[in-house]
Amino acid sequence: MPIDTDNFEFVRKLLRQESGVVLDDGKQYLVETRLTPVAREAGFVSLEDFLTRLRGHGQNDLRTKAIDALTTNETQFFRDVHPFDALKTSILPDLIAKRSRLRHLNVWSAAASSGQEAYSLAMLLAEHFPELSSWSVNIIASDISDQALEQAQRGSYRQLEVNRGVPAAMLVKYFRKQATQWQISDEIRRRVEFRNINLIGEWPSLPPMDLVMLRNVLIYFDIATKRTILRKLRHLLKPDGYLLLGSAETTVNLNPSFEIVQFDRTVCYRPRG
Repeated sequence: MPIDTDNFEFVRKLLRQESGVVLDDGKQYLVETRLTPVAREAGFVSLEDFLTRLRGHGQNDLRTKAIDALTTNETQFFRDVHPFDALKTSILPDLIAKRSRLRHLNVWSAAASSGQEAYSLAMLLAEHFPELSSWSVNIIASDISDQALEQAQRGSYRQLEVNRGVPAAMLVKYFRKQATQWQISDEIRRRVEFRNINLIGEWPSLPPMDLVMLRNVLIYFDIATKRTILRKLRHLLKPDGYLLLGSAETTVNLNPSFEIVQFDRTVCYRPRG
């Protein structure tokens, strides 16, 4: 199901309008790979027929499925390792010490995809910070994809997904095998609240955040969108809170109200005092 130039430009415009994601030149193959299964499942004989229908009014369900398919959902448990080391040894101990009187933490895992990042954090807290069991700890995980959020809420993962990042001891402790899937424990699942939030849209009411994890998503936005998101995050983050971005992302030259803080191999950001 090849895609012509006109249809490719339509998909690029739709994706940017709905999600803020900028699709680079030469990515026709990605559109074909991602949308062909969606077209077939919806009963279309060709990708061209599917896109023709998508151009029409009142196709919200098809548009949602297309955006879900095109939005990058690549993630894994304890992705990149080093940020989670920094959380364990530096960031969380600092926040816990500063919040010892209030005994309350708010964390947002933005662009959480199918939930691995948020559940990794929840397992990290359970494993290394048992004192937080008596605290009020709110972990909010969000994504634009309903399909990804449905899997996240189920907390059920394939063998390959748990093999990528979950230490053996944690797999035994926090998962149970169900046929070909691994189901995360209710104890961990209950610690995370999942919401559908479009980062380029109007954000719902969120509490002031102690920690925001917005990793490996800004790279898909243009500069203006990055600046808008970082500005909104700056207002949401507490004055002594932390922002974690992906290793290829930065606030430098985008928002001067953040300062860099480095913990070993991990770079993170705090509101500038």
